[in-house]
Formats: sequence, C-alpha cells, structure tokens
Amino acid sequence: MLDWNTAKNILCIRLDTIGDVIMTTPAMRALKTAHPDRRITLMTSSAGAAIAPLLPDLDDLIVYDSPWLKATAPRVDSAPEYAMIEQLRRSQYDAAVIFTVYSQNPLPSAFLCYMAGIPLRLAHCHENPYQLLTDWIKDPEPEQFTRHEVQRQLDLVASVGCRGELDEWDKRMRLEVPPDALVQVQHKLAELDIERDRPWVVIHPGATAPSRRYPPEGFAIAARQLVQAGVQVIFTGTQPEIELIESIRLLMEMPSYSLGDRLSLSELTALLSLAPVLISNNTGPVHIAAAVGTPVVDLYALTNPQHTPWGVPNRVLFHDVPCRICYKSICPEGHHHCLRLVEPERVVDAALELLQTPVQDSPFNQTVLLAKV
Repeated sequence: MLDWNTAKNILCIRLDTIGDVIMTTPAMRALKTAHPDRRITLMTSSAGAAIAPLLPDLDDLIVYDSPWLKATAPRVDSAPEYAMIEQLRRSQYDAAVIFTVYSQNPLPSAFLCYMAGIPLRLAHCHENPYQLLTDWIKDPEPEQFTRHEVQRQLDLVASVGCRGELDEWDKRMRLEVPPDALVQVQHKLAELDIERDRPWVVIHPGATAPSRRYPPEGFAIAARQLVQAGVQVIFTGTQPEIELIESIRLLMEMPSYSLGDRLSLSELTALLSLAPVLISNNTGPVHIAAAVGTPVVDLYALTNPQHTPWGVPNRVLFHDVPCRICYKSICPEGHHHCLRLVEPERVVDAALELLQTPVQDSPFNQTVLLAKV
C-alpha cells in the first residue's frame, strides 16, 4: 500500500516567486533525502521558475501560472487548468506537497491534485479540506504563533516523517552557482576595477512592492558614508530599476559602481556568493544571498514577519509602527514609517559590523532585529 514512506514520485507545489521558492528548498531537500530513489518535481509560477536551474534537489519542473494568485493575467477560459490536470495525471505522481504562506488557501491546488488522481496530498489548511487533502495539518498560524517561512515548510514535511538526516547546516537554503556565471562575474568585477583587497558591498535598492522600498535618498546617504569609510559600493538591479540606481548614485556625490541590468539571475547569484555583504530591501536577492552564505543587511518593511534572512549573519532594520503586519504592497497609511524612519547611519553601522564579523561555524541564531521606536 502506498504511503509517505514508499512514495517515490513527489510533486512540490509552490506557486509564488523566487524568494518563496528558495525558502522552500530545505523542505524539498528533506523530502528528497527521506528516500534514496525519490524524484522531486517543482510546480511553480513563471516568476518562481527563473531560479529552478540553480536548485540542486530538483529532478523536474512544471511552470504553471494559477488563476488563484494575483500576479496571473486574466484567463480567457479554464482550458489551462484542464490541460494541467491531464499533465499531472500522465505523470503519475505518488504524492503532492502544497507549500503556502498562512495567508494563502491551499485548496485550489489540492483540488487540482485530487482531479489528477494523485493519491497522497499534504498541506497546511485553516478549514477542514475533507477529501481534498489526505494529510491535513491544521494551520496554527497566525492565531497561535508565526514561524519563519523556512521553518513552516520544514514542519509541514516533518509531519509525514520527512525529517531526513538534516542537521543545522543542511537546513540552509541552497543554490548552486554555475561555474560559467562565476567566471563572467569575475570578469565584470575586473572591468569595474573593484579592488578585491578592499572591503566592498552590494546594494540592491529595488523591490517589486512599493511598501518594501527604502527611500532613494536614504540609500544615497548610507552609500556615501560607506564610501567615506573606505568601502566600495556596487549597485544591482533589473532594467526597470536603472533609473532608481542612477538617481541614488547621483545623490551620493561619491564614486560607486553599477551592474544594473548587466547580470543574469545566475550571475547575480554568483556576484552575491562573492560579496562580503548585501544591503537590500526585503526582496528576492536577500534570499539568494542567504542561500549562498552571504551576510545581509535587510531593510525590512513590516508588511509580514516571516521572511527575514535565514541561516546567515544578518541585521534586520526597521522602525516599529502600530500598523505593522499589514500584508500590503502599498503602504495603507501612506507614510512608509517602518522604513522611512530608519536612519541611514543605522544601515552603515550594520554593514560595517557585518564586514568585521567572521562567519560563524553554525549559520543559525545569527538574526539580529534592530528596531527603533
């Protein structure tokens, strides 16, 4: 009889973006290591799929933009869903694990798997799923407590015995840096004339959600003070963030470097694997940096509590506000105080402290929350 101990062909569903997929990697590794012959397929969104080539524990990938997530374009009809059910049915998965944050409903994904005939179906769920889930973990969040997103997913797979042999180091998020990407980044650093014997940091000033963006003038002041302290500053960002990057560099009135719109995702990962410290809003590169072992200064908008850097030395900077944990992409109060009131000097102090702190033997218990009321 098929059970979680004998299931070999596992579908992992994480229909979110890059950071969410990365934070699920320890749980997928636990599933993988629980059985020597286990095959792991990730189903994720187009956005989340971008990081899949760097995930070492994946055997296959399904790209699916579901109509129950806000980023998906409006559907003409339900044909993609019928096609996905048939694709899943043909793949003959033994089990499906549905990974969600506690504010998401797993039941649409569970229904997809039920219709595809996947025998075992596991998820956190607030309401009784009845037959849609064979293994229902009643969601304790946020009523009883709130966990880090990585721990939430590790706890989910542990409920069906998939603890594997994970020690503290193996619970890290993990990405594989392609050797060719590393070579390309080293060439680009050489072209910038970065002095590798002098301290340097990467600053990633963009974020998709406006509520999670530290003010450009704050970045400029912090970057200027870092340069004055002898630290070289490299900016990164995508093509739409070039204007933001250049505005910060102009406000700095000090020398800096930019690799904005000059890096593929693999190359950004390679750069962050080399960087002594990343300074960033709470966005995808924070989790990429953590997955390659790089310390992080995280300018953490208080929109949610679960996504701080995992498993690396870090400093989480915010200004405490009554409207915390709003889950909004746009500040509902309009003042952005949880970020705007973080003084640039705190960013500089945090970065300099991390530059001077050797990486510890264990990656855990390194988070330092630095709030100012």
